[in-house]
Order: sequence, then structure tokens, then C-alpha cells
Amino acid sequence: MAGGNGGSFSGTTAWARNLPTPLRSFLRTETGSATVLLGATLAALLWVNVDQHSYDRVWETTLSIRLGSHGVTQDLREWVNSGLMAFFFFVVGLEARREFDIGELRERRQIVLPFAAGVGGMVTAVAIYLAINAGHSSASGWGVAMSTDTAFALGALALVGGRVPDRLRAFLLTAVVVDDLVALLVIATVYAGEIDGTALAMAGVFYGAVVIGLRLRVTRGIVYVALGAAAWVSLVKSGVDPVVIGLAMGLLAYAAPAGREDLERATDLFRLFREQPTSELAREARFGLEAAVSPNERLQQFWHPWSSYAIVPLFALANAGIALGGGFLGRAVTSPITLGIVVGYVVGKPLGVSGVAWLMTRLSRGRLRPSVGWAAVVGGGAVTGIGFTVSLLIASIAFTGEDLREAKLGVLAAAVLAAGLSWLVFRATQLLPPRTRALALLGRSESLVDLALPVDPERDHIRGPADAPVTLVEYGDFECPYCGQAEPAVRSLLEDFGDVRYVWRHLPLTDVHPRAQMAAQVAEAAGAQGKFWEMHDLLLDHQDALTPRDLIGYAEALGLDIERFREDAHGRAQMQVADDVDSADLSGVSGTPTFFVNGRRHYGAYDLETLSRAVRAAGARATLVG
Repeated sequence: MAGGNGGSFSGTTAWARNLPTPLRSFLRTETGSATVLLGATLAALLWVNVDQHSYDRVWETTLSIRLGSHGVTQDLREWVNSGLMAFFFFVVGLEARREFDIGELRERRQIVLPFAAGVGGMVTAVAIYLAINAGHSSASGWGVAMSTDTAFALGALALVGGRVPDRLRAFLLTAVVVDDLVALLVIATVYAGEIDGTALAMAGVFYGAVVIGLRLRVTRGIVYVALGAAAWVSLVKSGVDPVVIGLAMGLLAYAAPAGREDLERATDLFRLFREQPTSELAREARFGLEAAVSPNERLQQFWHPWSSYAIVPLFALANAGIALGGGFLGRAVTSPITLGIVVGYVVGKPLGVSGVAWLMTRLSRGRLRPSVGWAAVVGGGAVTGIGFTVSLLIASIAFTGEDLREAKLGVLAAAVLAAGLSWLVFRATQLLPPRTRALALLGRSESLVDLALPVDPERDHIRGPADAPVTLVEYGDFECPYCGQAEPAVRSLLEDFGDVRYVWRHLPLTDVHPRAQMAAQVAEAAGAQGKFWEMHDLLLDHQDALTPRDLIGYAEALGLDIERFREDAHGRAQMQVADDVDSADLSGVSGTPTFFVNGRRHYGAYDLETLSRAVRAAGARATLVG
């Protein structure tokens, strides 16, 4: 049942409510932390060159943690590198799992190309390093030239790339997670000391206990903290770098959208607490609210800021210090270690990432292609040449003395040059004509579809041109205040863009909005008489007046046949609303308002500027794909 075009729209919104996804929060956090990380790196360089003795004395201070006759003894730098960095890799694992479960990579075919591109970038960079260091003992340090720094690369991408497609960040995230996985395997095998098989087996037992706990739905976080710590200590004793356990633990935390049943249960628990505010009910309500959100999201919200603003900068402060005096720079610029790292990262990484992506696209005859345009692939490939965290970690294992200083210099120089190269690629892309630029950045790949039930003009209410290239679907609740606040933005959007069709679908949240169900049925009853959009506007304009008397008054004001209106509202309208609710469940929608742009779920703010940007991007992609 299709509604006709509504009248003209006016009004703007002052609402800038932000509903970020974990990926967007992650990117904003990493972007902001890039400055902090850079500051920590400069502070380390300044500190070591002003007073190297002080710098070394602080980070070589011994710290022991003992329990009876057992314990771990390391200097402060080792605690940072093997202890705190385990939490950094835990965050990387969380984000990878999130993308795998509900993000860009939930379509498994999307994993293949960035995965292969990540491997290609590593292999090419390592091959260049080995070629330059052939015949030298420094060839054994090839692992320094393989891994991209996730935090630094994504932060630099936002700084130098401008408004690059969000899909590029997801593409790069997959590639750099491959980097991290392989790099950790290299650390655990190639650069491991003498392996203690018993301790390694104990680490496996503790990790297995974590897996079993998750299977049994054990929700006590302290259990996993204790098991993770035990696995970490076991890896320290085994001779394997214990940062491996961080990534392994992060990959176990599943991600899923909040389910409607979980949200309704949380509402019931809160109501019980509201009626009887006891400490026991407060505890149950708190656990109910937490249970409605997936473990992945809860952990990301807590650990991302700590990782980005504390752990990684502290790592930089402990490891980036290079004493530059005594003719060191003159020797380093001709050192095969420094040259191998710089050329491997700045040339090998973008060449490997872009070349493998292109080769796979050609060999698959377009069945596998990047989710973005080729300029974005090349610019993103260039930024993968920023190898900081894991590179310095491997350098501290593989080298000592002068060799270690040369390796650190190579890593830092490569990061600067890679960021500059990425900036040049995106700057040159901005000079292209608009359509060519859009194609270079967005590509022709089709968008993933999150909307389970496609728009059907025979049953959906549609506002705007039927053949518009962009379709905006909203799941809404007439009593939801956020839907009311978003409505002016939608009206302005339709007024500003003449090539957008807008679809309203019902999702009355009856557990918190007792009048929403009847309001939805009334709108459908009005639609049966060709007045859906008029009733839609009245209901959202008068959200505080949705009593039965008010609803009848709106029907009378619209000149509806009241007897038929009453019959429809309590008849077929219920089935139509139920169909919308079912489609919302299939699409993973549990709250309102939820928007879909050309079938793709919209995350972020619902203000006019944000929605307009999403519509423009969808329109550009639809034109290119078409």
C-alpha cells in the first residue's frame, strides 16, 4: 500500500544526537590518539638526546611481581612491551571480531581480497628488506619490516586522507589485522627463545578454559581476567612472547546487535527497581542492561581509550628513544638495516597491497574486487607503510646496540614518508573531475544490504519519486521522542534532495511507549483512505497527545470516514504493523529511529548534515554501479 507524495517540507533540526558504532568510535579514538602518540614519540626522542642515562635508567628499572615462590621479573620496558601491549592486541582482536560478526566482513567473500592484500604487502616488504640485507647478519631481522601499526595508520589516514570512504578503513583494518596475526606468529616462533613445552601447554589449557567458559555463558568478568592473566604468565615462562594472548582473547568476544527481547527484559527489570528501589533490584537491573549489549561492544567501550591514549603512547615513550649524536645519522642513512626498513615499508607495502588487490580482481574477472576505488586502495596501501608498534617490538627482540638504533630510525623515517606518500595520493585524487574522483574513491562494488525485506511499493508507504536512486527507510515509533526530533531533518532532506524516496516502517516499542502501537494502527487506518502521510505528520507533531480521543480527533480533522477508520484501526492495520515489526526483527532493528540508506544500515547522528552526507554518498555509489 503506497502512500502518495506529501506536501512541501520545511524546518531544520537542532538535534545532533550521536549513535556511533564501535568501528566509528574506534576510528575517532585512534584519530585523536594519533596526536598523543606522535607527542610521546617526540618526547622519547627529546628525552634520550637530552639525558640518555636518565632515559635508560628509568626503562631498565626492574619490577617483580611474586606470589609465594612464583613470580615474574622484568624491567619496565619489558612490562610495557609484553604486558601492556597484550591489551593493545586485545583491542585489535575485538575490532576484528566485530567486523567479522556484524561489520563489513560478515559477508565472508569480503575477507578474501583484503586478507590477500595484507599478506601481499607483508611479503613484498620483507622481500625488499632481505634483498637489501642479503649477505649481512642483519637479514635475520626481516620481521621488523612486515607489520603495520593499526592505531598510527588509521589515525594518519584520517589526518592525510580527508573524507575517505568508511569502507577503506574497514578494508585496511582487515589487512592490518592480518599483519598483526602473522607478526605475532613470527614473534612466537622465529624470535622466540628456548621453548618450555610444559608452560606452553599450560597456556593452552587456560585459554581453553576461557573458551569453555564462554560456551557455558559464564558472565563473571573476573573469571576471564584471571584465566587470561594465568595464560599470560604461562607464555612468559614458556619463552613465547605473551602479547599473543591479547589478540587470541579479543577474537573470542562475539559482537551482535542488541536484541529486542533483551531490551524488553532490561526495561522490565528497571521498572521493578523503579517500583521498589532496593540494592538487590538495582544489581539485577544493572546486569540486565549490560546483558542487552554484546560483550564485544562493552569491552571496546572500556578498553579503546586506555589502549589509544595510555598504552600505545607509553609504548612509544619506552621504545622510540634514539640517541642521534656521534655521527649516528650519517652512518644510519647508508645502513642496510635502515634502508631495508624504509624501502620495504614505503615502497613494498603499497606495491604489495595494491598489486595483489589488482591481480586478484583480474584473475577473478571482477568477482572479487576492492570495496573502494583504486585511488583509495593505493592511498590506503601507502599508509600501511606506517609500521610502528609491532615493528619496534620486533626490533627490540631481533637487534641490540647500534643495530637497534638503526632499526628504530628506519621505522620512524618510514612512518613519516608513508604518511606523506598517502597524502600525495589523496591530494592528487581531489584534483580529478567530480565523477572521476568519486569513481577513484568509491569504486563500482555493490553495497552490502542490511535491510532484510526490500521496499515494496505495493505495501510500503513511500514519499518521493518512485524511481529515485536513493531510498531512505526509517523504522520509527510515533511516541519515541528521538523519532520526533529526527523528523525535521528528514523533511529538510526530502526538500533539499529531489531524488530521494522515503519509507516509514513501524516499530512501536510497546514496553516503553504504551500508546505507540495504537498510533501505528491509526496511521495504517488513515492510509487505507489515502491519508497515511497526513496522519504521520500529525502524530509526530503531537507526540504528547496520543490518547484515543486525540486520535479520533485527528481522523476527523483529516475528513476520514470515522466508522471505516475505527474498523480498519482494529482490523487489518494490526497485521500491517506486525509485518513491519517482523521485518525489523529480521533486519536486526531493536530501537528507534533506525535508518537504512539504499538497504545499508545508517550509523551515526541523524541530524540534517549527517543524513545528507550519507544520501550523497549513496547516490554517488548508485550512479557509479548503475
